[in-house]
Amino acid sequence: MTDFYIYAIVALLPLSACMLVMQSNPFHALIIRGILGAVAALVYALLGAADVALTEALMGTLLAITLYAVAVRSSMVMRLGFIEDEWIEGDRPTGKPIDDLRAIFAKRYMRLELVPYHDELALNQAFKEKEIHAIYVQPTPVEHGDRTFTTTLEKVTGYQTTTRIQRLYEIMKEELPSETNVTYFNPLISPLSSSEQH
Repeated sequence: MTDFYIYAIVALLPLSACMLVMQSNPFHALIIRGILGAVAALVYALLGAADVALTEALMGTLLAITLYAVAVRSSMVMRLGFIEDEWIEGDRPTGKPIDDLRAIFAKRYMRLELVPYHDELALNQAFKEKEIHAIYVQPTPVEHGDRTFTTTLEKVTGYQTTTRIQRLYEIMKEELPSETNVTYFNPLISPLSSSEQH
């Protein structure tokens, strides 16, 4: 009976592990992972394995949580480039299209980061070099040229979002309102034949 508290603490291990596996929010999963590591270190210490407990506390809890936090923070963002000259006094784009994008990515615990560029050339270069995941522009029709990332051959009204990531395209195509133009650019296919419009 005196060791009953040890059994209670050990029972927290599978409980916290199940909670970790079932968690959909990556930030909540980080917290639960920290709890799991702390409980494991406590169990090791109670059972007399002080060296293993110290290793678990330092490596399995502190270091792992720090690395996971950095990875989650850097990977859960969608970088959207835009030309600041298209906006009054260089303000960031606002309005319903941006609010819609924020809403659909917030459901997936992602941040929408707006990245301004001085001109279309810089925007296209950043898109080519994968500095941004998508671009947000006022499209204008062109016949040929290097500006095929931000333009289509058809006349499009309103602003348009073009992405090079298939999964982001699928999410936006499915969840954005029908009047919003979404284009997918596949760099492995010729620019004019690679885009689909939603």
